[in-house]
Amino acid sequence: MAILFITSTHIGDAILSTGVLDHLHKRYPNDGVTIACGAPAAKVLRAAPNLEALHVVRKQKNHRHWWELWKKIAGKRWRVVVDLRRSAMPWVLWAGARYTIPKDRAGLHRVALNAATLGSPPLDPVVWTEPADALEADRALAGARRPIALAPGANWRGKIWPTENFADLARRLRAADGLAAGADLALIGAEGEREAGRAVFEQGGGGRIVDGFGLDVLATFELLKRCSLMVGNDSAMMHLAAAAGIPTIGLFGPTKDDQYGPWGPNGFVVRTPESVSELVDWDGYDTTTTDTMMGNLTVDSVLERIRDLAERRVFVP
Repeated sequence: MAILFITSTHIGDAILSTGVLDHLHKRYPNDGVTIACGAPAAKVLRAAPNLEALHVVRKQKNHRHWWELWKKIAGKRWRVVVDLRRSAMPWVLWAGARYTIPKDRAGLHRVALNAATLGSPPLDPVVWTEPADALEADRALAGARRPIALAPGANWRGKIWPTENFADLARRLRAADGLAAGADLALIGAEGEREAGRAVFEQGGGGRIVDGFGLDVLATFELLKRCSLMVGNDSAMMHLAAAAGIPTIGLFGPTKDDQYGPWGPNGFVVRTPESVSELVDWDGYDTTTTDTMMGNLTVDSVLERIRDLAERRVFVP
């Protein structure tokens, strides 16, 4: 028998769904797994256990992408079909059990909503890697010890904290009288987010800065496991750090931290003084054109949260 798991397009959303996949694997440890997801998400799911097939779903007009997927998988009998994209797929396949994600009427965190698909309490995200990913992370760090990771990019400008603020944070943390005097830094994100880290490279104070931009997603996860702290925008990197279990501070403004904040006991949020609705409820708001809405989130407020974590020994430089 086999399991079909249909999940998201984006890396961050896929990470938040991995607890469901892990639960299914533990329940049916001998079953092969087929995953259908978007191309970005495939990068974080390629090492899932018992993986037999990974189908990349690329959106087409008139929902033809679902037809293309159906043609590939319709001939198989499935023990379980889980669909976190609310398509018709579970109902047009030969399956012993079918689950589709419920509509969110209560503003649940996405981890809790995903788990509700199975009628389960929240299921913690899990990221699987291979030995080569750990080796790649070690090569990237090249001796850096428990660096502080910064993730200055995101998938749209409105939720990106100004790069100068990341640079100021790095400089003040690493100053002689700072909370992490002389600490190494690791900048992480997609290759295209390198510009978001420019000011940190140029103005982030003395000491080593590891360039982790463009590193494979699973190697980045291994790199994060070796870090002492991560500070970043609401992004895939934030969710990756939280899944790694390290202290993770997510910076929020025009997105909902109650639904998409870093999950787990080491996940923390610092957000703008304005609420989400105060930032986005105005004529002309458009995620594709609106510039950063994070300007009123101060470096002092982030440092205050880091100081609190250090005093509680959650963050140990």
